[in-house]
Amino acid sequence: MESDVKFAVLIDADNISDKYIKIIMDEIANSGIATYKRIYGDWTSPNLVSWKSVLLDNSITPMQQYSYTSGKNSTDSAMIIDAMDILYSGTVGGFCIASSDSDFTRLAARLRESGMQVIGMGESKTPKPFISACNQFKYLDLLYNNQVKKEKEELAIQKQKQQVKTTVKSGLGMKITTVKKNRKVSVPVKEETVKLPSEQEKICIVINAIIEKFSDEDGWLFSGKLGDQLSKRLPDFDVRNFGFSKLTPFISSLGEYELDKVSDANNQKQIYVRMKDKKETGESDR
Repeated sequence: MESDVKFAVLIDADNISDKYIKIIMDEIANSGIATYKRIYGDWTSPNLVSWKSVLLDNSITPMQQYSYTSGKNSTDSAMIIDAMDILYSGTVGGFCIASSDSDFTRLAARLRESGMQVIGMGESKTPKPFISACNQFKYLDLLYNNQVKKEKEELAIQKQKQQVKTTVKSGLGMKITTVKKNRKVSVPVKEETVKLPSEQEKICIVINAIIEKFSDEDGWLFSGKLGDQLSKRLPDFDVRNFGFSKLTPFISSLGEYELDKVSDANNQKQIYVRMKDKKETGESDR
């Protein structure tokens, strides 16, 4: 069994809201183990008061960095120095840099040059150079909004499932009747408004290039290979940004591709993808 990658999680408190902390820690838990958990800021500032309880609950170490000059962010240099110290300690295999600041672009590139896995996390306003410098990039605001919507939908479903008791007066007494509501809450399967169509078109161009390069002679490509190549070419690609939980439903929603399920030697279903314009007339060739 392979050991989990050890990550150093470094958070820029000046650019990241405390409401994102659960998403940050959950995303890192999906990729490995957070051994270093540090957050940087001027803790004498009233702007960071909301972070205090969050730090205790998640065992995150606050690193004090005074603002020596008004209008200047000294947090960046402190994070960069600590990141290099941790790198040379040889105790981790990856870094999580949580910030929407482009000043960490060179740091991310330097860490990757040293063989580190770099996961960036920030809001949609994060400059493209920092996103491109990371192996992966997570949009915290999109993930947070999707999480809030999902919680509201689940709460609505639970309420609808509850039995509603209606009191009906009959004569001199009271008759209690139980009314079951069978109506189902309409839960949207996808959220097409999360991203602009231009973003989907850009992704289609990349998908087409990947299929052209790695598909078999009939134009089919294993969906797992497609997902791996997408994450390498588009660090900020995440199907959750579009309201999906898995890759294949997202690919299907684009309308440009056909999917096929094939059983392997172990009778496990494997999903393959190809462009619709590659489809030949007649029966399927798989």
